[in-house]
Amino acid sequence: MKGKKAFITGAEGQDGAYLSKFLLKKGYKVFGLVYKKNKNNLENLEYLGVDKKIEIIKGDIRDEDDLNNLVKKIKPDEVYNFAAQSFVGISWEQAKVTTETNAIGTLNILNAIKNYAPFSRFYQASTSEMFGTEKGIENENAAFHPRSPYAVSKVYAHFITVNYRESYGLFACSGISFNHESPLRGKEFVTRKISDGVARIKLGLSNEIRLGSLSSKRDWGFAGDFVEAMWLMLQQEKPDDYIISTGKTHSIEDFLVLAFKFAGKTNWEKYIRIDPRFKRPRELFVLQGSSNKAKRVLGWKPKVSFPELVKMMVEADIERLSK
Repeated sequence: MKGKKAFITGAEGQDGAYLSKFLLKKGYKVFGLVYKKNKNNLENLEYLGVDKKIEIIKGDIRDEDDLNNLVKKIKPDEVYNFAAQSFVGISWEQAKVTTETNAIGTLNILNAIKNYAPFSRFYQASTSEMFGTEKGIENENAAFHPRSPYAVSKVYAHFITVNYRESYGLFACSGISFNHESPLRGKEFVTRKISDGVARIKLGLSNEIRLGSLSSKRDWGFAGDFVEAMWLMLQQEKPDDYIISTGKTHSIEDFLVLAFKFAGKTNWEKYIRIDPRFKRPRELFVLQGSSNKAKRVLGWKPKVSFPELVKMMVEADIERLSK
């Protein structure tokens, strides 16, 4: 394991930061690509104490020449692609940027690997949003029906990964992750919006949280658990695609109740305002996944429970704001 090199795109994001910490503990040399136009994008890496321990590279996944040069120079053993416009709500307003980043960006990485480091093992961050239906617990054989520009772009990235695996023999895997959260989640995502909002209410900094819906249900897990499954995929004899999930769903209301409870408040309803601005053009009300294949083949299962996750996020935001 010692001496392995990993190249992580989107290293400044939630998953990139947790994976960087995970790989450093295993003795990897980590190269992290962070978006060059964002000046203050190392907060997550700093929060986990790894910003000085990895080699940070400023760049853009949409720059094909840049990626070719980086892969050619680093010659990574493993490549993890997290770079994305990952907020579903914004993807309708920024459909072009979402497509260029999520779809063409993935193609750029795959071409760089094919041409300059075909021995590299590649992980593509796919998403449960690709399923787009509410017909039950999804598995790896379920059909995709993307309902947002974000999901459409991720379907392309998923299938181009499969195509390069089958066409060129690359060790390329897609992890279809269901919702995974942490104290590093962006505030535009509903879970972090809630944990931050509850912390502000507890500390007297705010008196309301505005949301689009309380009934939507998601299969929520802890990002720190999920990155282990991603790594395990690249340690197998053969490349394949896997769902990463907890297999359990909870509603936004469930998240709210627990968040206020851990902040010492039970009358949560008085602080919630339903705001139509936060409703999506096409909402998915339930997403639930089966990670039986990951459990069977990878020996992986989530460790952090839903209440533990909510408690972790609320307490982290209270601590942040208290400072």
